[in-house]
Amino acid sequence: MPKKAKEAETDLLGQLIESNYLFRELDKEWLGQYLPPDSLKLEKLYSSRPVFTAFRPGASLDSLYLLLNGGPVIIRSSPLDRVIAISYPGGCFGMRNLAFSYGKVFTAFPSLVEAYKTTNAIKIPLPAVEAIYNDSQIFQQRYALLFELREKFLYHLLNCSAYPPQAVAALLRALVYQERTLGNQPDKEGVYLFDLPVEVIARASQLNNRTVEQVLKGMQQVGLIESPNKSDTSDDVVRVIDPEGLKEVYSATRDKVSWWPLR
Repeated sequence: MPKKAKEAETDLLGQLIESNYLFRELDKEWLGQYLPPDSLKLEKLYSSRPVFTAFRPGASLDSLYLLLNGGPVIIRSSPLDRVIAISYPGGCFGMRNLAFSYGKVFTAFPSLVEAYKTTNAIKIPLPAVEAIYNDSQIFQQRYALLFELREKFLYHLLNCSAYPPQAVAALLRALVYQERTLGNQPDKEGVYLFDLPVEVIARASQLNNRTVEQVLKGMQQVGLIESPNKSDTSDDVVRVIDPEGLKEVYSATRDKVSWWPLR
């Protein structure tokens, strides 16, 4: 492997500062005091393999997971097997299961955390998270926002009715809000790209796969989303091109969405 390529691969701290919400644009030399290079290791999370069970009584994690690429990582609740959280590169997961800060008071029913697709992540040890939190007001604010975003994601899902267009729009609006707030999206053309398989949409919106496919088809026809481009790395990419238009569908009744059911 060429020297420059090897250095880029091993400069995990530099990648975090460049792309991860919690550490974006922080001073590298300062951050290196808490996260020396030998403490950072890339961990591959394989698809359909559990990472951990969240919210187990009396159990907590010893590390925070930061996503570099791949994914998404999802949380599935029991017993309905519903997707209640979706994390993409640039984001984090596991903070609600750390015996630290907000995680000390956060409880919920046991839920499975898994990488829906192969994901590369970095685990930050709890002592390092605590030390950075205590010494950086910026980090404190960002860490608090991660909890706020999880609650707002669930709020969108609570407003997810049985009406299929509204149910799918609720999920897409939740993801748009989350990724925009984290500063991960949109791209320079104002498009939001989500690697979002039909099965994940169905489990989040409580619809069947066929209905989700029909809703996505309708959204394409009216110009809310686009199908994947040739340059997209996955056939499951959903390209949201009119996030404001999703608001109308999100708050719609059966009388307001003329394209459903599809003619």
